[in-house]
Amino acid sequence: MGHDHSHHHHHDHAPKLDHLNKAFIIGIILNSAFVVIEAGVGFAKGSLSLLTDAGHNLSDVASLILALLAFKLSKIRANNVYTYGYKRSTILVSLLNAVLLVAAVGVIAYEAILRIGHPQPIPGITVAWVAFAGIAVNGVTAWLFMKDKEKDLNVKGAYMHMAVDALVSLGVVISGLAIYFTGWYWIDSVVSIIIVVVILAGTWGLLVDSLRLEIDGVPKQMELSAIKDELLKANGVKEIHHMHVWALSTTENALTAHIVIKAEEAANFNQIKNDLRHRLAHLDIQHSTFEPEFDGEHCQAKDCNV
Repeated sequence: MGHDHSHHHHHDHAPKLDHLNKAFIIGIILNSAFVVIEAGVGFAKGSLSLLTDAGHNLSDVASLILALLAFKLSKIRANNVYTYGYKRSTILVSLLNAVLLVAAVGVIAYEAILRIGHPQPIPGITVAWVAFAGIAVNGVTAWLFMKDKEKDLNVKGAYMHMAVDALVSLGVVISGLAIYFTGWYWIDSVVSIIIVVVILAGTWGLLVDSLRLEIDGVPKQMELSAIKDELLKANGVKEIHHMHVWALSTTENALTAHIVIKAEEAANFNQIKNDLRHRLAHLDIQHSTFEPEFDGEHCQAKDCNV
């Protein structure tokens, strides 16, 4: 039985590191500076909503640093030990960021619930002004990632974090103004809980998608049946089985499959293979490995019906 290993490299869909490197660095600097200011004011004035937002922004700084590190690792050449290089680190970082964020908001929710029955007096106007600055910082950072957010899961994660943070900061502004005009200090804790709900809603999908890629699930935007139907359109292909699709990184996908070809088409397998590669490229699958089989040949794999 013959084997054909065709690794087609298609990088058009992958965001370039040189372009994103500057965006990540600017985002890290802006958010680090804001975290220091917001946490300082939050501690000084006793505002849980400011501390909540500062803690979330700190996790965003860590996320940006990890995402930048993952992009740099993904560019390292493959070697005899890591034959695909370190591309998978982008998936691991995406999952780690999502898990850390979920854990962080759990702690924040616990503190807010404890404090809601014992509200502390805080200066609403000060809280509102600091949070207003947060809208600007998070909005600018989100804008840096906007055009690349659909090209990579880590970039999408960074964009979502920043966009959600801008909305969260808007909520804190409203909280500060409400406290200033009403004197209802419990609003600070309530806003913290609302922030937690918003963050979880924005993060849950990222967590599920990252976990799916980490355990070699078919990427969310793909359907195995649709891929198979497309490949069966290639001339000379009679059947496809033992097919597997998974993510090598947050920007590159791979496929392996047994391709049953008509006996009279055996001499044309290279042509068939090139046609399959072309079809896969349009389906956002950059690496493929085919094993040809012929009419009447029995598949030896355990899961040939896949």
